[in-house]
Amino acid sequence: MKNRIRKTIPRHVAFILDGNRRYARSHGLGSVVRGHSAGFDRLTHVLDWCRELGIQEVTLYAFSIENFKRSKEEVGGLLGMAKQKFEKLLRERQKLEEKQICFRFFGRLELLPIELQKLMAEIEEITKDFKRGFVNVCLAYTSRAEVTAAMNDIRKGVEAGLIEEDDVDEALISQCLDTRKSIPIEMLIRTSGEHRLSDFLLWQCSNCYIHFEDVLWPEFNFWHLLKAVYGFQQNYKGVEAIESSLSPSSSEISSKNKKNVQFLEWLETERSLQRQILIQK
Repeated sequence: MKNRIRKTIPRHVAFILDGNRRYARSHGLGSVVRGHSAGFDRLTHVLDWCRELGIQEVTLYAFSIENFKRSKEEVGGLLGMAKQKFEKLLRERQKLEEKQICFRFFGRLELLPIELQKLMAEIEEITKDFKRGFVNVCLAYTSRAEVTAAMNDIRKGVEAGLIEEDDVDEALISQCLDTRKSIPIEMLIRTSGEHRLSDFLLWQCSNCYIHFEDVLWPEFNFWHLLKAVYGFQQNYKGVEAIESSLSPSSSEISSKNKKNVQFLEWLETERSLQRQILIQK
């Protein structure tokens, strides 16, 4: 029984952290930035609960490209809080090494303030070899932008003569996405009662279990998480059947094509170099 329970815990869960602004208004906090602060505080607990349940990887929709259209006060406040949290992570480097949690950042990161980009690059570099758990933070992200960036990388590979147009397939595109190193996403949770995906991980979540919870993000608690996991378990056979019916994994397919493998290695080197340049700024 214990093995069966462990088996049906989703390995990778994605969250759309929705409802911070409504929380601020409904609780009379005066500023929506305070709602985002409450959301950051809740996130710490949720990550701990996920780890306790045995969820290996978590992906968080923290800031959409569309969010740049909001007021200067809100955008500045949210990015300022992110900066404070990342600076704290770096100050507590010993704790990072003890927990062995690998942090990755997804999105159009070049749209963010350079100070924030540098902090993210440093955190990724420090934790890149950690294997005990994975936390992916999506900032300045939309799924359409992610797929567009992947196709641009593939175009560069074709122009450089590393691959040919005929080498481009679904597997190669998957390996160029932000989630290229991730476990397949098995469950997506959205809070606040909204039943939309809001351009989040559309490629990766095409076959996962989706749970909508009618509670604002800062009020999301352990029982809400258990409710979502129970829903996943009730639908586990269907999710498992879909996964088993899919074609072989992207890495398995790409490994059959030496040119694709060489291109992906080149692309990873380019991304690592960009991270090093950021850190040295």
